[in-house]
Amino acid sequence: MAPDTRPGAVPDARPDVPADGLAAAFTEAMARLVSGAAVISGRRADGSPCGLLVSSLSSYSVAPPSVMLALARGSRTYRAMDARVGTSFGAHLLGSGDEALAKVFAGHSQDKFAGLAWDWDDGTPRLEGVPVYLKCRVSAVFPHGDHAVLVGEVEDCAVADADPLVYYRRRLDWRLA
Repeated sequence: MAPDTRPGAVPDARPDVPADGLAAAFTEAMARLVSGAAVISGRRADGSPCGLLVSSLSSYSVAPPSVMLALARGSRTYRAMDARVGTSFGAHLLGSGDEALAKVFAGHSQDKFAGLAWDWDDGTPRLEGVPVYLKCRVSAVFPHGDHAVLVGEVEDCAVADADPLVYYRRRLDWRLA
């Protein structure tokens, strides 16, 4: 691909990466971004719980208290949750002892809640024993590319003191020094 030489054009920051390799280079770059790990839970149309592991959860606003996260629009959980304005979901921030739980929600099982300690929180699946639980309601959805950014207003919050489960370079077993 030829560089854009129009006045005001932003030069390619990585001219050494061909266009077809940009996605792979970007994915590798993002693997170096340290983040926490969170389980997002929701309710399917048939009433059963669903969930997945994300590393994209972050705070969005304090007034009103809100979070944002990115979900792949092709994922089973995104489709099952019918992620649209008004949908409720749970955001569970995981602690350093929750690696096994994280792997369950990173997997492809249809019933990820089987054998786990959880309960319904007014229609939202709530995992027991996690350091942080946020009950949220989707207030905005911004589709872009293969993902959508969801903004969720926090309706309830429970916080316990614990070291976080850290995700870095596609591994969940990092510890803070």
